Amino acid sequence: MTYTGDVKTGGPADVRELPELTISKLAVGPFDNNAYLLRCNETGDGVLVDAAAEADRLLALIGDRPISAIVTTHGHRDHWQALEAVVRATGATVIAHPLDAAALPVPVDRPVEHGEEITVGTVPLEVIHLRGHTPGSITLSHPGHLFTGDSLFPGGVGNTNKDPKRFARLFTDVTERLFARFPDETWVYPGHGGDTTLGAERPSLPEWRERGW
Repeated sequence: MTYTGDVKTGGPADVRELPELTISKLAVGPFDNNAYLLRCNETGDGVLVDAAAEADRLLALIGDRPISAIVTTHGHRDHWQALEAVVRATGATVIAHPLDAAALPVPVDRPVEHGEEITVGTVPLEVIHLRGHTPGSITLSHPGHLFTGDSLFPGGVGNTNKDPKRFARLFTDVTERLFARFPDETWVYPGHGGDTTLGAERPSLPEWRERGW
């Protein structure tokens, strides 16, 4: 496998070919956000995860093949600055959790809750609600792969602004809904920076709990 997940703003996408799905990871914008284009290998349908910035580069990544949806992992501005322009150009359905929908610059066509499915062509993606970074943060799960937005990174969970209640909520959700469910080899694609695996992070869970961030 040549995929590493190490991308830089202004640089090329890193592409990973799975049996059912092709994942293209692109870094965009001043906050080095990751955007992910997921394409069904059978139908060619695409879903964009986080139209974060640089609409022109995202549209170039999408190319001439249509996408059916854009999923916004949470309502923070750096994850949706290109959303309106990409929706206008593609006509894609806007998907987000209802608790973060009001923060987005365009109406949410399809609100999704914990446990629902989003499909990329014939490929289902499970929606996992992880509360704490924002009220409506979601992760998308394809077997062996998690697109975690800003809820889980190499080295810790997402920012909860030193609020102990928010940290406890996010740590509990990440522990119960990700680490307790999925095996160590599960790949994690975060909203910023490099990738990781659950196995690489699992030994650090007690340290994260102790430090409170």
